[in-house]
This record gives sequence, C-alpha cells and structure tokens, in this order.
Amino acid sequence: METRPQPAPQPGRQAHSVRRPDGQPWPLPRGGGLSRRHVRARVRARAWARARSGVAVAVVVGLAASAGLMAGPAWADGQPGDVSRATAAPSAAGGQVVGRAADGPDAVALEKALRGLPDRDATAALVRVGGDGSWRGKAGVRDLVSGRGALTDARFRAGSTTKVVTSAVVLQLAAEGRIDLDGTVQEYLPGLLSDAFGPITVRHLLTFTSGLQPGANLGPTDGEGYERRFETLTPEAVVAASVAKGPYRGPGEGPGKKQRYGNIGYTVLGMLIEKVTGDSYEHQAAVRVLRPAGMWHTSFPGGPDPRLHGPHHRGYQLLRDGRLVDATEWNVSDRWAAGDMISTTADLERLLRALFRGKIVPQPLLDREMFTLPEIDGATYSAGLQRFIGEDAKTVVWGKSGARPGYATAIAATRNLSRTLVYSVNATEAHGELNPVSVRIIRAVFPLELPR
Repeated sequence: METRPQPAPQPGRQAHSVRRPDGQPWPLPRGGGLSRRHVRARVRARAWARARSGVAVAVVVGLAASAGLMAGPAWADGQPGDVSRATAAPSAAGGQVVGRAADGPDAVALEKALRGLPDRDATAALVRVGGDGSWRGKAGVRDLVSGRGALTDARFRAGSTTKVVTSAVVLQLAAEGRIDLDGTVQEYLPGLLSDAFGPITVRHLLTFTSGLQPGANLGPTDGEGYERRFETLTPEAVVAASVAKGPYRGPGEGPGKKQRYGNIGYTVLGMLIEKVTGDSYEHQAAVRVLRPAGMWHTSFPGGPDPRLHGPHHRGYQLLRDGRLVDATEWNVSDRWAAGDMISTTADLERLLRALFRGKIVPQPLLDREMFTLPEIDGATYSAGLQRFIGEDAKTVVWGKSGARPGYATAIAATRNLSRTLVYSVNATEAHGELNPVSVRIIRAVFPLELPR
C-alpha cells in the first residue's frame, strides 16, 4: 500500500470550532481554495505540490475575528426554516429555498423536501428537476461558521457519478474499435491479475460482474479514514490489494456470474483507458465527455490535491465518536476513475441530456450497454447506470448516485428525458447515499420505492 503522510498545517491555520445546540464544541478545521478551472491533470501530484510550496489559500471569512460570535444552527425539532416559492427567503437557520416550477414537477413536495435545512441530516441541498417542466431549488447554508445561504452554482464532490463518465469513455473507445468489450483484462493489462483469476472481460468490469474483491482503502470515513484523509492511496495500490485477496470463491462465483456493486472494476477501467490511449484518464474524460457535454465547471483533483476549487459548500461528516467535523478537504485519489469527479448540478444535468440523447456514446451501443441489464439474477446495474422501477410498475428511471464525506449526489432520468433529476446534498452521513433529505427529494420527483 502506497501512502503519503498528512501534510503539515499551512501557515496561519489555527483550530476553531462552532458550538452544537447543547453547547458542546464541534472541532471544525479551517480551509478553502482559490477559484481555478482545471480539467487536464496529466501529472497528478503537481497541483498539490505547487499548493504546498506557496499558492495562497482562501480561508473561511471571519473565523479568526468572530469564532465566538457564530451561534449554533437552528436545529430544534419542529422548527423548520421558512420556504418561499417565488423569492429567496431566508430560513430560520440562515439558508434559503428558491424554487421555480412549471408543468410537471410537484413544487410543493420539493419545497417540503428541502424545508428546515440545515438539520441533523444535512447542512445544504441543491436540486434541479427538468424535462416536462422544471424546478430549481436550494436550501441550507454554505458553511456552519458564517451561516451564509447556499450557492446555486456550488461545486461538490460527485462521488460515484464519476462512473457514468468512465463508462462513457470506455464505450466511445469501443465504438472506435480501440477496445473490445469482450476482450479481457489479461489481454489489455498483462500482469495486472494473478493466475488465480479467470478471464475477466471489459464488459464484466463495466457491469460490476468481474468477481474482483474490493481493493485497499484508508479505513471508514467516520473513523480512521477521516484521520488519514490527506494520505495518498494510488490506483495501483488499490488494485494490488484486490488482486492479493484473489477472486471470490464458492458455488456460483466467477466472472459474469454475480453482480456486486463496488469501485474496483472502475479503477481497473481507468487503467485500461490510459493503457489504450497513452493519455491520462482525466484528459480523456475531459475531451470525450466533459467538453462535448458542455460541463465547463467539472474537473478532477488531479491526484492528491484535497481541496475544492471555486465556489463550494463546506462538507461535514459525523464521526463515530459523535463529533461533527469539516470534511471538505479530503484526498480522494483512492477513488480516481470510480469516484473523484468534482461538478455542479447544472453540469450533471448537461451530462444527463447529452448522454441520453446519444451525443456522447453512439447508438445502438448506448442502448445495448447503458440501458440494458446483464442477464444475471437480481441485476440492477448496466454499464455505469442503475435501473429503478416505479411503484406503479410502469415508470422506469435510470441513474447513478454517489457519496463522499460531506457530499451526496445523484443523477436520474427517464429514458426519454421527460423527467430528470440532479441533486447535491451536504449530508452529514456519507455512508448513506440515500440519506433522509435525498429520499425526500427523490420521492418528490419519481414514484420509486425507497426507504422513508
């Protein structure tokens, strides 16, 4: 396992905290970042090395001068923030809900879904509903220290929605004849897997049916992983740990036999993209997907850089010991092609439209791979997307969710784009992509069976 020690604190950074409603402190490290667009990251460590050698970092305004002046957020049960459909009305906690509705979306249900933020489940939320009618909403605060209202254009960690982009790149290369979906990892990346593995095809990787076990990680994000959040775990180290475990064994096991969702297959796909193209994964994703879709505010960290650049909300994670900590700055190099993308709700909506309309992956490959499930019992995932069936047994929704500490995201749409949904929730529990706020948002848009 390759790791890098946590960087030393930057000059001038001090420990500060805000207070919970019960008067106890939440230690919240300061942080921020300069606004900078970067979609090409061919040398992954370069950006963070420059930052550590002198690039100025913007800090949270007012922390040093007024750390004791910020009251805790209004999280009392039964006292939700105010909601306004037509104007940006401040909530009781300093956040806002801004909505615009036309034919289709249930504006009342959507406003109710966002009402009361920040609360124990999330500090902010951004929602975009499109298709037959549209609705745009935001609620909560951009950070718990200043209490300033949420930003419509905030950047956030998009988590596993990155897999949609990775899948699209692979399918483009397949359409060009540069990748054979029935070709094997052993052929494309000789020496990566041990002799213990049977043939694993590119399609197996895309559809989560490879039989590869999970790779290395730095520990639970609500415990050890938080303490090690600035360490670097390379894709090579992640895959090596998976290979060392060997394949899943037992009756009914083997490539193409069972579908198990995870990150490892998409980490290998990132390696495959680089091997076939001779280019970085990040650059291939940018030129093949981000730019054609018009995703000009979407980027990749480019390695160990833990910061979010440009306007963003602070993300908070509830730890096992009860502390709510600032998780905004986090080295996500271990997620790479499986989940390190940074985006906005507007950009992810552009991705949905361009992808579903066949502007990214050509037909008929798009329908055959992204909108068709493998013939495996219980399969719900295609090549990068997940299928959901509505409670009415008629509505079919395709989408992908993702979560990183402090950030939960999802994109979803009907195949004909008659209804689309993109949201980003600053959830305080990263383990549950379907946190209570996310569930309320989804149920307000699609008639899906979800936990309440």
